[in-house]
Amino acid sequence: MPQLVPLILAGGSGTRLWPLSRELFPKQFHALFDEHSLLQNTLLRAKAVTPSTPIVVCNESHRFLVAEQCRAVGVECLSLMLEPEGRNTAPAIALAAERALQVDPDAVLLVLASDHLVDDLEGFRNAVEVATAAAMEQKFVTFGVTPDRPETGYGYIETATKVVGAQKVKSFKEKPNAATAARYVAGGNYLWNSGMFVLHARAYLDELKRLRPVMAAAVTKAYGDGRFDFDFFRPGPTFLESPSESIDYAVMEHTDKAMVVAATFRWNDVGSWSAIWDESSRDSSGNHLQGDIVALDTHNSYVLAQERLVSTIGVQDLVIVETADAVLVASRDRVQDVKNVVAELKAQKREEHVVHSEVFRPWGSYETVEIGERYQVKRIAVKPGASLSLQKHHHRSEHWIVVRGTAEVVCEDKVFILSENQSTYIPLGAKHRLSNPGKLPLEMIEVQVGGYLGEDDIVRFDDVYGRVSAG
Repeated sequence: MPQLVPLILAGGSGTRLWPLSRELFPKQFHALFDEHSLLQNTLLRAKAVTPSTPIVVCNESHRFLVAEQCRAVGVECLSLMLEPEGRNTAPAIALAAERALQVDPDAVLLVLASDHLVDDLEGFRNAVEVATAAAMEQKFVTFGVTPDRPETGYGYIETATKVVGAQKVKSFKEKPNAATAARYVAGGNYLWNSGMFVLHARAYLDELKRLRPVMAAAVTKAYGDGRFDFDFFRPGPTFLESPSESIDYAVMEHTDKAMVVAATFRWNDVGSWSAIWDESSRDSSGNHLQGDIVALDTHNSYVLAQERLVSTIGVQDLVIVETADAVLVASRDRVQDVKNVVAELKAQKREEHVVHSEVFRPWGSYETVEIGERYQVKRIAVKPGASLSLQKHHHRSEHWIVVRGTAEVVCEDKVFILSENQSTYIPLGAKHRLSNPGKLPLEMIEVQVGGYLGEDDIVRFDDVYGRVSAG
């Protein structure tokens, strides 16, 4: 029996959930509805469907965060595959297919987005079983969701008749305007395209080679030239030569092997603040209020306050999200346009779409990206020639990855240099120091893991700024 190998695509940026979701801590790593992040819930859902260890494809800069979230829910991965730059879903799936075939030459991939919400695990399991049976016959199966409204934020799948079992796809439709979406829903033979798939790994690579030979060749060579770095796999440089295309555009819209299984489970891609409001508990006025909020004559609104008191008076159908360094106020029917705010921030070369608030130190600055149960993620910037104190921590270990520049690291009796895309691990209790010996700024990502993550868990032994601890 072929292995059903979960493939979790965790490279999304979640721009429509700004300002909570940021480039260095996008929505899939946030716990939006319960104690687990969307990624963790996806991992647990896959684990409930198949015993095979998953493959996760993610951005290089998120690798320690992904690894820590996997460990936190007890999921061991077959591989954490690191994209040096996102090339969309078609190349990512091909890269994972190459890995899966090393484990089982007849492997079938269960392709899941890391940031979707799925309700009804039993219904999901049943749909996967139907899709897997079709995939073993060399078909490419997607899951279609019965629409309950004329949604313009999703793509659609056209079928000839009502879907029973696995049925051939008639056509794929791009995200429609409101009038077209209403016609699709009224027609009864259109489903939302969920972006989840079940694919025979070898058949997918063969079809990709036929339809997108340049992409297939680039990914195959990148896999062959790749290398393993502890838990991580880095593809070779030709990965960046692959065209950036979705699996829908590269394969599903052009193949005669496309099938669809109707989802009997409830699904939401959590792609906007209105989707979050849909899935959140609400009071008698239709509001979801989270944080320090005083709401007067407020109706059908989503209000999240993270840092300060937020008051609303006489408003309705709004989304208000307050964070330490940004506030969003939008009509619920315009939240799909939040991505345009992010685009404008990028155009203005601002940083609020990348990271959260910043704390300045004599040696540079750090920005807290996320604080969770037993972990904290920071972005650290060290000035040229500057050095942090020689220090140790009693309650936490740290993972460091260099994003830009050069770092000199002291860890106990070892002294070594890290360049871009290189990383190291600082064990709990180890005496260590971080310095920037270069002439350019040093930028790093630090993932702290431990029982206490406060800034006062620092014992300093030597510090150029005079901040030396007593013990």
